[in-house]
Amino acid sequence: MTARARGVAVAVALGGIALGAVLAPAATAAPARSGQADWAAAGSAAIRPGVVTDTEGGGSCTSNFVFTSGSRTFLGQAAHCAGTGDATETDGCDSGTMDIGTPVTIKAADGTDRTGRLAYSSWLSMQANGETDPDLCSFNDFALVEIAGEDVADVNPSLPVFGGPTGLDTDGLRTGELVYSVGNSELRLGISALGPKVGINVTDTGDGRSHDVYTLTPGIPGDSGSAFVDGSGAAFGVLSTLNLAPLPASNGVIDLAHALEYARANGDVGNVQLALGTEEFNSGPAAGLPVPALPTLPALPVLNG
Repeated sequence: MTARARGVAVAVALGGIALGAVLAPAATAAPARSGQADWAAAGSAAIRPGVVTDTEGGGSCTSNFVFTSGSRTFLGQAAHCAGTGDATETDGCDSGTMDIGTPVTIKAADGTDRTGRLAYSSWLSMQANGETDPDLCSFNDFALVEIAGEDVADVNPSLPVFGGPTGLDTDGLRTGELVYSVGNSELRLGISALGPKVGINVTDTGDGRSHDVYTLTPGIPGDSGSAFVDGSGAAFGVLSTLNLAPLPASNGVIDLAHALEYARANGDVGNVQLALGTEEFNSGPAAGLPVPALPTLPALPVLNG
């Protein structure tokens, strides 16, 4: 597997687990749903953040947050979860991907399979728009899976373990700020204790479109698309890549506020909004999880003018 390189960063997409493979600060409140039933109870909801999504022709990933637009309800995932290439195809402006309308199997928490459909992909929208901005092409990795109407009553937007999200982070992250995430890769063989993670934000890239974060155990294939929240429980990102340099074993997390802005302007999903959790955000469970130390950033070369 070769890695892509841009500037001083080297990264590979985490991707999904291919079907049949052995091994893939300030918060803005989202409005209440209109014209839809109340959310299911958090403890018994079959569809919630963190359930596995399997895109036909793509791979298996971890869903991030729940979103709404009018009477429509969506699960978020990474755009590359519907990708048709390998892990080196990380440029959303020219990478192969499945089309809008592609069936997506939602592996519900009650053990059933529900069928959604790919309703939005940043990759498809950027390709249709002929985007060439390298930051946008590299760090706009977001998709929405529309949940079937008959399954909406089984949805709850609360994050497992931590609760929330409390809102949408719109002003980025500070270096060293604590972050929280829950992965659901099938490579963990159902060991739930390996899912929740606490980490730190190290630096931002792509003019704030991506955050490089460290957790004690990095996101692995199958964790792609995982939700990330900040220390106040505000949603800020979606797991996208595993970085090889200059911060080995860190993860690239795309900025959700930027991704949503692009989706509203370029996707056929209307004024899509983050759904707030019904459970209070509580970082308490992370108290027993070790927090990685902030790494020393490598010195950048001095350029002679």
